[in-house]
Amino acid sequence: MKTLGIVCKPQPKRCRPALKRLLEWAEAKGVSTVLDPVAASILGSPEPPLPRESLPETADLIAVLGGDGTLLSVARHLHRKEVPLLGVNLGHLGFLTENASEEMIPALEAYLRGEAVIERRMMLETSLLRNEYPAETFTCLNDAVISKSALARMIHLRVEVENHWLTDMRSDGIILSTPTGSTAYNLSAGGPILSPGMEGIIVVPLCPHTLTMRPIVVDSTHPLSVTLLEGEEVFFTADGQRGTPLHSGDRLRVRRSPHQVPLVTAPDRDYFSLLREKLGWGARWRGDGDTP
Repeated sequence: MKTLGIVCKPQPKRCRPALKRLLEWAEAKGVSTVLDPVAASILGSPEPPLPRESLPETADLIAVLGGDGTLLSVARHLHRKEVPLLGVNLGHLGFLTENASEEMIPALEAYLRGEAVIERRMMLETSLLRNEYPAETFTCLNDAVISKSALARMIHLRVEVENHWLTDMRSDGIILSTPTGSTAYNLSAGGPILSPGMEGIIVVPLCPHTLTMRPIVVDSTHPLSVTLLEGEEVFFTADGQRGTPLHSGDRLRVRRSPHQVPLVTAPDRDYFSLLREKLGWGARWRGDGDTP
């Protein structure tokens, strides 16, 4: 590794200690560093920063100090070059930024030795068609979501799988999630958790009018389309960070992206221990609220 890219969440008190340790480690190893604008601002660095969208063109590895939202803001730019990401959790839950601050340097050392585990995560490519003409394309690591505003009525959607009609539904919206995103909005909406190495797309109705509508997992080789048949104040969002208003007749084509996100994990950590840790599975609660 010649160049390490560094991205930070805009929270100086949380990020500064980890950022300094990271730079000291890189200097000791003879690894050059490039900073995103937030990291440069936290350090007061005189060196010009690189925008996040440009980091994959320069860095061999990108360390993301923050939370899952910070990592998602980098991941959508990796279609240009699939650079590995090392997520360091300085937030709260952190399913994507799964390495704790104290695990950051050991994970980097393992990466240099070739012992780190690199998980390649599936992404979604979502194209918006307006009057059957492509209007915009979005890439997501977690999910593509159609939802109504707080005061709007239920919306009417048509869902098709590989040009086969699946259903028409009246609901508050729909979530199309990757296995990685199954522990995000999908989980809160009652969808299933998928192991991140799987290749499937989870379709989750949001508060459907028909109670028999349930989440379904579709083979990722089958493209999906969702058409807004009727609705006002309807929005599409990709990973909760980018999006656009939708109009009646708009159609979203969703397929597995040809690109993946390589995530660096510690060699002694597995996904199931992460679930136990983050979701509190297997904990036995006493009456005083403490865990044994």
